[in-house]
Amino acid sequence: MLMITALGEKVFSAGVDVLDHTPDKVVQMIEVFHGILKRLMVFPLPTIAALNGSAMGGGCELAIACDMVVATADTKLGQPEIKLGVFPPIAAILMPRILPLPKVMELLLGGGLITAQEALSLGLLNRVFPRANFAADSREFIAQFLSLSRVALIYTKRAIREASGKPFFEALFTVEQIYLKELMNTADAVEGLNSFMEKRKPVWTNK
Repeated sequence: MLMITALGEKVFSAGVDVLDHTPDKVVQMIEVFHGILKRLMVFPLPTIAALNGSAMGGGCELAIACDMVVATADTKLGQPEIKLGVFPPIAAILMPRILPLPKVMELLLGGGLITAQEALSLGLLNRVFPRANFAADSREFIAQFLSLSRVALIYTKRAIREASGKPFFEALFTVEQIYLKELMNTADAVEGLNSFMEKRKPVWTNK
């Protein structure tokens, strides 16, 4: 499991420095920043962004590139790039996969921020926690995944990602291959089924 958070209280991340967007630096900036997000997108285990402050610009892109996002109640999110005469490439790809297109247009074309509660109602966040209990609530949220088989998590995440966007029967074939040829050959799949039938708690070996 990978959790990404920040040390501050007001801002999780405001994104890339505006000075790095100038024509003489922008190519290198895009290469470095998008390189980070590419590695994040192919990370095999579940990823969670824990927003202990507002996420704007590249910070918001970093958050939505994760599998799940939790935030403090006072967090705000948005993509203000349009106000600088540019646009957020990652958000232009990922936001339409999460939010209704009219809302994506409003956020990316207007550059405004939304509250954590609005982001939660739109499906951009998984949970919103009070700031006073954010660390404990985040750990409790993550604990449900840490108690599970690592290999099961990996194959489940992979099945979701590889089936996404494909026609149903093509997606079903893809998922069946992962399930039958890979997951069912793992020790944890056997252990999980056996423990259920034997009415005991599974002992995962993550193999």
